[in-house]
Amino acid sequence: MQNTKKYLGARIQEIRKLKGLKQNEFAELVGIDSKHMSKIECGRCFPSFELLDKIAQSLNTPVALFLENDHLEDREILTQKLISDLQKMSDEKFRQIYRIVQTFN
Repeated sequence: MQNTKKYLGARIQEIRKLKGLKQNEFAELVGIDSKHMSKIECGRCFPSFELLDKIAQSLNTPVALFLENDHLEDREILTQKLISDLQKMSDEKFRQIYRIVQTFN
């Protein structure tokens, strides 16, 4: 349960930042105290369903997007998943992924 709160809050924070909103501005937009928003984003509390819906509407984002949080797992877990996925890929796709990754170096 703790990880669910942590990942949900981190995902809300990630989307909020992508939209260029500061936490206190966003809290005001949603109609809650900035301390409450901080607790949600830090994973210390769950928003109510009504508040989650309001957050989603304010971010113009489907609620389901908040639950897409696999990329927030620990680096070791992501590394193992990535290695497993790469081993299953065709040579052509593997080389494409390699070229993409090289653009970040």
